[in-house]
Amino acid sequence: MNTPGAFFEYIPLPVLLRHARNTYGSAMRRALDDAGYDDIPGNGLYIIGGLALGGPDIPLGQLIREMRLSKQAAGQLVDTLVTRGYLERAMDKDDRRKLTIALTERGRAAAATQAAAREKVDAELLASVGQDDLSRTRRTLAVLCDIGHQTERAPDDEP
Repeated sequence: MNTPGAFFEYIPLPVLLRHARNTYGSAMRRALDDAGYDDIPGNGLYIIGGLALGGPDIPLGQLIREMRLSKQAAGQLVDTLVTRGYLERAMDKDDRRKLTIALTERGRAAAATQAAAREKVDAELLASVGQDDLSRTRRTLAVLCDIGHQTERAPDDEP
């Protein structure tokens, strides 16, 4: 694959990123479907995975902003995940006017299934390209994310 003139040298990076993302998404969807979690809506994987990774320290609002959903679409997504038993609403311990969202037992099980599928793809990728290339790819993607975050801020925003 690392030969001069390889196909990936001529394909725009956004195309490669889209197909790479689909590799993970398809693997996770298959695993979730096989485990009986076939009713998770499209963006639900991001919410469930994000809450599982970040625990209570990741605010739901941050995940919603990262997905660039409207408040209405985000509310519908959360409602669907609550109705289907993946999330639960609870009163904030410190401020009873605020609701918090947490994974249910079903949500945690779906998150574990999703993570196992991701880890399987990660292992296959590592076996194919090696740790140096994988680390370089992760570093490059992190820089690309930073570029995106910098351009999202308005000129008057604080860094």
